[in-house]
Amino acid sequence: MTVPALILFFMFVLIPIISGINISFTNWNGYSQNYSYVGMKNYVNLFKDDSVRIAFRNTLIYGFGSTLLQTILGLAFAMLLVNRFLLRGVARTLIYMPAMVAQLIIGYIWYFLVTYERGAINDIVKLFGHAPVDWMSNGIRAVMIIMFINAIEYCGKTMIIFIAGLESIPDMYKEAASIDGANLWQSTIHITLPMLMPAFTTSLVLNVIGGLKMFGLVVALTNGGPGYASHSLSSLINELYFGTQQAGFSAALGMASFIFIMLVSILLRKYLERKEMQYNG
Repeated sequence: MTVPALILFFMFVLIPIISGINISFTNWNGYSQNYSYVGMKNYVNLFKDDSVRIAFRNTLIYGFGSTLLQTILGLAFAMLLVNRFLLRGVARTLIYMPAMVAQLIIGYIWYFLVTYERGAINDIVKLFGHAPVDWMSNGIRAVMIIMFINAIEYCGKTMIIFIAGLESIPDMYKEAASIDGANLWQSTIHITLPMLMPAFTTSLVLNVIGGLKMFGLVVALTNGGPGYASHSLSSLINELYFGTQQAGFSAALGMASFIFIMLVSILLRKYLERKEMQYNG
């Protein structure tokens, strides 16, 4: 079993990474047989390019902003749906269902809701006698809308993680707190949330990584527009390679993005694991 796994890892992970590193030091345009090595030029240009700076800022918003909203919504839904009531399973399924759909498809569904002409939201706006709004024409507003949509799509995944955490908390702790006179708020703050730290760690790390890799929603809703105002690093990599035929620069940005996301995930996980030890200690 080990050898086939190593072969697959070598073919589909290691070789592409090595190839990407090699391309990142060239001026290849993505299709020509002729290219030359330019050393560190592509990596130096990453710090000079305005579109990269904008995409990096947006990526931080997509990563950490979406994670904050997903955590709040996911925890709220989990606290509600961990209790037994009629149609609880249906409610859980409906909230989790968007997470099972490809991000690109979710993006196109929302596109027909927010698009300026014949968009469902603008049709509602016009019913109340107001002029339609071009929701995605402003860069910052487009970024915030994409962030919100991402949080809505994946809050169900966060909910499932928190439900698993809540169901693993022994009832005796809550019963002991109740005997000592603790109310619901005190029990939640001093018992439930500290014992959910492993769930917080899993959820936050997964959500941050997912947000920092944002691609499908950006492509479907704005394709990075207006201009480059809503690009994430992932969608900008795609645009540089296929749109402007800067394969070498695109590969350099891909390598930098890979290292950045890996470092963020490692540091975040270590920080959260230390917090777990503090609470458990």
